[in-house]
Amino acid sequence: MALEAIRLIFKYLPESYEFGGKAVKAREKMAYASCIADMAFANAFLGLCHSMAHKLGSAFHIPHGLSNALLISHVIKYNATDKPLKQTAFPQYKYPIAKERYARIADYLNLKGKTQDEKVKKLIEAIEELKEKLNIPKAIKDLGISEEEFYARLDQIAEYAFDDQCTPANPRYPLISEIKQLYINAYHGKL
Repeated sequence: MALEAIRLIFKYLPESYEFGGKAVKAREKMAYASCIADMAFANAFLGLCHSMAHKLGSAFHIPHGLSNALLISHVIKYNATDKPLKQTAFPQYKYPIAKERYARIADYLNLKGKTQDEKVKKLIEAIEELKEKLNIPKAIKDLGISEEEFYARLDQIAEYAFDDQCTPANPRYPLISEIKQLYINAYHGKL
């Protein structure tokens, strides 16, 4: 379900965004993608991106979807490791397979690449291209949030994201310092 939702989003979201109500088929496909994505994460849970998006959105009044979009590439890059410092408390697998799963998404989207690392890189590039088509800012700072305001809240939102109900389902269990660094990277748009 997740793979099909992702495919539909990549295929139909730009048209739906660009043409709005005139793109009837694209909007129908996006409604379908939303429905099956919800079913997928109801069964598989969410992870760090959503935890961080909950707290970022709350602190700075950013819509949840936009918060996720600002963070997703950073979290994918973070999760796509063969040697996490710590796995989640209730891993579904003996060894981390996030990179393998991201590579599978890249394959499903026909993004090419020979190795898992190449495929993850291609996936992140495709996400960034999609965000550009949708006029999504590259960095949190592009929303007009000053460095002073961001850094004043950074420690608190990082701690709150660590404690969020979605964090334990992330394949790589983060340290608060790692969450903080992911926020900093997203603030400056540094992948």
